[in-house]
Amino acid sequence: MRERAPRRPKTNAAGEAAFPKIDRPKGLGNRRMGWGSDVAAEAIRRLDLRYIALVPGASYRGLHDSIVNYLGNANPQMLVCLHEEHAVAIADGYARVTETPMAVALHSNVGLMHGIMPIFNSWCGRTPVIVFGATGPVDADKRRPWIDWIHTARDQGAMIRPFVKFDDQPASPQATVEAILRAAQLATTKPFGPVYVCLDAELQEAPLTSEVAFPDPARFRAAPPPPAPEEIVKETLRLVCKARFPLFMMGRVSRREDDWARRVRLAEALGAVVITDQHNAAAFPTEHPNHVAAPSFRAGKAVAELLNNADVIVSFDWLDLAGTLRHVFGHAQTQEPVGSRIVSCSLDSYVHNGWSADHQALPAVDVPVLADPDTFVAQMLDALGPAARKTAPLPAAARKITHWTKSPGGKLKPSASGPLGPLDLALTVAAFARANKGTLSRTALGWAGEACRFDHPLDFLGNDQGGAVGTGPGHSVGAALALRDSDRMALSVIGDGDYLMGVSALWTASHVELPMMIVVANNRSYFNDEGHQERVALDRDRPKDNKWIGQQIDKPAVDLGKMAEAQGFKSEQVATTKELTAALARGKKVVRGGGRTLIDARVLPGYAEAAARGASGGRGGT
Repeated sequence: MRERAPRRPKTNAAGEAAFPKIDRPKGLGNRRMGWGSDVAAEAIRRLDLRYIALVPGASYRGLHDSIVNYLGNANPQMLVCLHEEHAVAIADGYARVTETPMAVALHSNVGLMHGIMPIFNSWCGRTPVIVFGATGPVDADKRRPWIDWIHTARDQGAMIRPFVKFDDQPASPQATVEAILRAAQLATTKPFGPVYVCLDAELQEAPLTSEVAFPDPARFRAAPPPPAPEEIVKETLRLVCKARFPLFMMGRVSRREDDWARRVRLAEALGAVVITDQHNAAAFPTEHPNHVAAPSFRAGKAVAELLNNADVIVSFDWLDLAGTLRHVFGHAQTQEPVGSRIVSCSLDSYVHNGWSADHQALPAVDVPVLADPDTFVAQMLDALGPAARKTAPLPAAARKITHWTKSPGGKLKPSASGPLGPLDLALTVAAFARANKGTLSRTALGWAGEACRFDHPLDFLGNDQGGAVGTGPGHSVGAALALRDSDRMALSVIGDGDYLMGVSALWTASHVELPMMIVVANNRSYFNDEGHQERVALDRDRPKDNKWIGQQIDKPAVDLGKMAEAQGFKSEQVATTKELTAALARGKKVVRGGGRTLIDARVLPGYAEAAARGASGGRGGT
């Protein structure tokens, strides 16, 4: 059986607290199961959900009591947050590392409304998150005047049903057990995704009148992802083996080290060129000879050259395959055929529902493969037999292309003097992360492909696939939570707008003493939107010099460091490469000592990817 995740925290079957010195209840007396919420708490414990991130709320006061006074605030242990968005974002960040869920509790309809954006983020990122909500009392006769009425919804799950895999509102204690088991099963069935269970306040607080059965959760675990049919495996290998220029597009794949090694072996055995992008987590060693172009956020000239050369393309759950091909080949229609034979392996169609367009454009493919990408890789290696142990040469045309690490862009160094530019920041942080086993939980918008030097599946966790702003701090905290027992350093680079919207997530990290480092790329602007305003002005023959109005976060400039210090972080402000290098070294000591630090990096407006592109003649992976 394949391992489920690379960094799953140690289990606590005995009900031990994950943080034994933090928020420990005293004088626990009546710990018998006697209330509806005790049933929900017991079901959660049996799933071994170690943590539950929450903002307190009266709608689930029964469940809150059960977690504290029935479970002893252990397995799960509460992670108190200052905003519901942060609670869900933390769970999302945790799942990005472990590929396993943690729990979240949201207060009634109002808490759910706050948590909607990161739930959508989790949906778009295909991460397993189990969200618990509450409503009611459903029985109107039991409601307190005013407050219970405005906190009750007839169909609360309807607010998020289009972008969760499952939602339920059980009406009895026994049904609660089944709802939680089903939610966990579906959240962890590929493609992963968020689920929602809403608990009636009256049901939580009603005494039990009969015994509740708790079946073994192992009998309700998620099924393994489906393999590809044997004939599809053979057909794909025939295409790739006959190709003069096979190309692999590595997209949404697992964090497991064994899967990582198999992906490398398959590319080597078949002599396939590999590309990755910055939307998804690290999928292949970026400096490997087969990874010819730097990882891109949007396909640039280097990636386009490879795709134009390829006669067989195999997509391993590439995000937006059709859109990438249309962009590269300049087609007027997304479905316009390309000259290459296309193999597309993905399970993503299982969760396409039409409410959101997160499924992207419909790709035209020659060989559709409804299977798990890493399972498909393993199948192809098995089918190759002894040939899988050999290394095939790259295509002749690929050998003529300068590998990105040897191009001018790949040899870039941060400037030694002058103001700190976005490229200086990216190259400096990348070198630091590489030298210190840093896990980049995310990077700032416009990150240079030349700063993506990854050789482990946990080197980079991918960026925000839901397009939100304000989730970066929560993702950073969630990743730090998942990494706290490992030998890796939790590190993230986020924009100043993202930081300001989500800054109060930092308090949770300090409360539970998570070691972590955050670098804020602070250009004092919603700079991405300055670019949009410039484009509109030029299209309309209007002055582009006004693009900054309504965009800049300045006069006064916000003191980002003091906001972090107020929540238990150390902080520094830097404005040059030399200062940033020194701050990172000092921050390392803080983190290695169990502390938290934030670096306010005052960067010039612009994007690192644009600077790298200019230096490398368009071959820098943008």
